[in-house]
Amino acid sequence: MIQWRRGVVSVVGRAWRGSLELDVTTADGRMFRALAYPELVGRPEVGDEVLLSVAALELGLGTGGYALVVAIPSRLPADAPLEGHMVKARYTPLQTVVDGAEERYPELATASSLDGMPVVVADLHSALPAVVAGIRAERPSARVAYVMTDGGALPLWFSRAVDGLRDAGWLAAGTVTVGQAFGGDLECVTVYSGLLAARHVLKADIAVVTQGPGNLGTGTEWGFSGVACGEAVNAAAVLGGRPVAALRVSSGDARERHHGVSHHSLTAYGKVALARAEVALPDADDAFWRAVAAQAAELETRHTVVRVPVDGLDSALRSSPVKLSTMGRGLDQDHAAFLASACAGRLAATDKV
Repeated sequence: MIQWRRGVVSVVGRAWRGSLELDVTTADGRMFRALAYPELVGRPEVGDEVLLSVAALELGLGTGGYALVVAIPSRLPADAPLEGHMVKARYTPLQTVVDGAEERYPELATASSLDGMPVVVADLHSALPAVVAGIRAERPSARVAYVMTDGGALPLWFSRAVDGLRDAGWLAAGTVTVGQAFGGDLECVTVYSGLLAARHVLKADIAVVTQGPGNLGTGTEWGFSGVACGEAVNAAAVLGGRPVAALRVSSGDARERHHGVSHHSLTAYGKVALARAEVALPDADDAFWRAVAAQAAELETRHTVVRVPVDGLDSALRSSPVKLSTMGRGLDQDHAAFLASACAGRLAATDKV
């Protein structure tokens, strides 16, 4: 159910690609930090009355602490030209029409191979900057594309990390949004066509596949949106790519099921991914990483576990143009999480084992 609030914009705050931060005050004096997507609802201004959706915020869920602007009822945006007829966020009140890459680019009508392109797969959006840092540590000139699946946020605009990575040139090839996700440089129907678009339209050397920010999890083995990364491994292999799996690792998560190798990685790669991938394992010799290696060993019946040198990766991570954060923990609070992702990037940027 939607919980509605009506308020007035009191402050227009920071903006990034596709997003605008606001302070909205309701009639009872309550102030909400809100987020508007101008391409969907128009651009709110101070004094505008806005309608907000606040249910996830009231529950304390992972919306980034935002109420979401649904409409500016007194000042609706002008109709924009409709290019294409692909609909995303389908049959929701804010369904949006996008120009599908499959129809716009003739090469996608016949494309069927990634030509061996490395595809790094990770289950959390927070892995993205660390993966790209690892790629750049090994191959600074690589053209990297981000393929965002729809397990988390649907609008790519929600991600400040992607905005910062684009500004820094770290995602030089561009972005693709697949499934119900939207807002990328290219819009595609599936992760399969999204990967092909990354390769043949964006001319990417390496693609990184993760869900958007704000994954959905239940604490159960199968009830987690990140299991789709196992399906992305299959897609990369079916299309003749080179799947590289980033382990979700943590030294700072208090939950036992996520300490060391997360149970979600063991499910996604150990049960969902039917195709063989290279699983990146940091080549570090201390008690923590020896325990991680023991956990990862159970994946060896399906995959090739590759020990990846870690020299230089700490510096690469610290050079990130965007803040590194996973589940509220930064680089120094959960170094292992980002190091594991950077190793996957480094492995993808090196010759196949």
